[in-house]
Amino acid sequence: MTQSNQPIPPVLIQGADLLGEGVQDVLVRDGRIAAVGSDASGDAPESTQRLSADGLVLLPGLVDLHTHLREPGREDAETVETGSQAAAVGGFTAILAMANTSPVTDTSEVAETVLDLGRRAGYVDVHPVGAVTKGLAGEELAELGLMARSRARVRVFSDDGKCVHDARLMRRALEYVKAFDGVISQHSQDPRLADGTACCHEGELSGRLGLPGWPSVAEETIVARDVMLARHTGSRVHVAHVSTAGSVEVIRWAKAQGIDVTAEVTPHHLMLTQDLLTGYDPTYKVNPPLRPGEDAQALREALADGTIDAVATDHAPHARQDKEHAFTDAAFGMLGLETALPVVSTVMVREGLLTWADVARVMSSAPARIARLDDQGQGITAGAPANLTLVDPDRAQTVDRTLSKSLSRNNPWHGLELTGAVHLTMLRGRVTAREGLVWGDDAAGEEF
Repeated sequence: MTQSNQPIPPVLIQGADLLGEGVQDVLVRDGRIAAVGSDASGDAPESTQRLSADGLVLLPGLVDLHTHLREPGREDAETVETGSQAAAVGGFTAILAMANTSPVTDTSEVAETVLDLGRRAGYVDVHPVGAVTKGLAGEELAELGLMARSRARVRVFSDDGKCVHDARLMRRALEYVKAFDGVISQHSQDPRLADGTACCHEGELSGRLGLPGWPSVAEETIVARDVMLARHTGSRVHVAHVSTAGSVEVIRWAKAQGIDVTAEVTPHHLMLTQDLLTGYDPTYKVNPPLRPGEDAQALREALADGTIDAVATDHAPHARQDKEHAFTDAAFGMLGLETALPVVSTVMVREGLLTWADVARVMSSAPARIARLDDQGQGITAGAPANLTLVDPDRAQTVDRTLSKSLSRNNPWHGLELTGAVHLTMLRGRVTAREGLVWGDDAAGEEF
C-alpha cells in the first residue's frame, strides 16, 4: 500500500486540545503544519477538508523505540506491513524494527531491505535497528559503520533478546558508535545469573510455581556495568525494557553523574505484575519477566519524574505454534503496538502521574531524540512535519485480540477495559488510521 503517488488534500483540524493544554485549530498542507490557532482557518484554501476534533487531544505522532516485525524470516508471525498497520492504529508514525530477524539485521543490505519494506507499506516510518554483534552471537562486532552509512542511516544498535554480556565487546561497540552519534540499546540480562530458561521473577512465586527464576540482580548488574562503560567511553547507552526498582536506582544515579544514559519502560511492565503467572498462561511469558507490584510502582514513578525517558512497546508477535506450549517451552513476548497509548493513559494519565504533554514527551519527542529521528517527535508548530495523533481521552474500550491488525494473537490485554483511545493517525499529512481502520481497508469507505 504505497501512498506517495496520491495527492494529499489540505486538512483543517478544528477544535483540537493541543497536548491537553488548550483548544486550537491546526491547518495541515503539503505534509506539514501550515498554521496553528487563529491563522489556521483564515489560511485554509477552498479545497480543505475539515476534521472536527471536539473533545480530542492532539499529540505529535508516537515513536516506538522497540518493535519486533519478524520480517524477514518469520512472516507467519508478522510482516513489516501488518506490524506497520498495527502501529498506525496505535497512533505511531515511526517505529524502530529490532534486529533479531532471519537473516539478522547485521549488514547494510538487510537494513536497507527492512527500510524499503517499510516505505512500500507506507503506514509508518520504519527504521531498522542494527545488530551489535554478527548473528547476535555476542562474539564479533557487526557492520556498525556500514549500516550507519547505508541508506537506512542506522543509529540504534541492539542484540535485543540477547545481552551483549562481554564487557570488552560492549566497550568496543560504545566506542565505535560514538563516531556517528549512535547508541547501543542493551538487553540487560547477565546469562550467568539468568540463563535462557529463566522465565519468572525469582522469589517466592517462582518457587511455588516451579518456574526457573529470573532475579532482578541479573538486570541490575548489567545496567550498572554499562553506565560505567558509557562514562568511560563518553558514548551513549540506552537501557531497553527496564523492569526493576534496582535498575531505576542505578539509572537515576548515573544521570545525576552526567552519564549519557537513557532508558525505556514497556506498557506491560508499567501495568501488569507477576501474579498473572499463577495460571501458567504463556501469553504472560515475557523477557524480562513481569515483576512484583513494588517494581511496577517504581517504574511508574521513574517515568513520571524523568528517570525513565520513554515508553517502548517491545511488540513481540508470535505464531500460535510458538506460543501455545507449556509455560517453560513457550516463546517470550507479547503484543503492544495497538494498546500502548491506552495503557499509558489508563495507568499514568488517569492516575495523575503524567499529563498529555508528558505523554508527548515519553512517547514521541524523547524516543525521536534518542533514535536521532529529526522529522519525528517535533512540536505542533507551524513548519513541523504533520505527523500527528488524535486521542479520545475519555473513551473506554475493551480490548479484543481478534480485531488486531497484527498477524499474531498473543495479546495480554484481551478482555481488559482501557481508557484513552487513538482516534486518528496522520503521517506527513495523510491519514493512515482512523478508529481501528487503516488506509486501504474495505470497511474504511469515505473515512479516509
